[in-house]
Amino acid sequence: MPKVFSALAVSVDGFISGRTPAGEPEFGRGLGDAPMLFDWYFTGDTPSREFDGFKLSAPSARVFDALAARVGASVAGRTTYEHSSGWSGGSPHPTAPLFVVSHRPVPGLGASQTLAAGIEDAVAAAREAAGAKDVALMGGGVVTAALEAGLVDELVLHQVPVLLGGGHRYFRELPRHVRLRLLEIVPADGVTHLHYEVIR
Repeated sequence: MPKVFSALAVSVDGFISGRTPAGEPEFGRGLGDAPMLFDWYFTGDTPSREFDGFKLSAPSARVFDALAARVGASVAGRTTYEHSSGWSGGSPHPTAPLFVVSHRPVPGLGASQTLAAGIEDAVAAAREAAGAKDVALMGGGVVTAALEAGLVDELVLHQVPVLLGGGHRYFRELPRHVRLRLLEIVPADGVTHLHYEVIR
């Protein structure tokens, strides 16, 4: 059965983006000389089979491409959508449609983008669009809401060895514990890939 998962780059202290000095979206960057959370996408010698322009280390390419190949649709929250400049009317995945969760209208949605009022509706629509493939979640708020609703099957943390000290957290406050089972650890240059199954 198709699964719902999240695979995001995250600092060791749990942030998926850094603080911004002047309020501009600066996804993945911390203050001063802190490294980008996404450097590992481009600092290797193995081209991605799924994303043009990505060159990763061999271990990262194996993990990244295996996950990317699973995606049939993506779900993102309003904040992630806006900080990513709406992916210029496209999607975070080159071939998968995007469902944006927002309680307000989102101006300028692209042809491959659909607005959804809540996480349950967004995941249901994304599952239908994905067919036999999986649904990928983007953004801390969306992941937390999906965890609360019992919709998440797997979590992947691409953990980058940096403490950002602030920014947007991967996970928001949850009303209950969520138990995880570690499926795989893959160390690579500049990142460690941690793959968990959500235990229900």
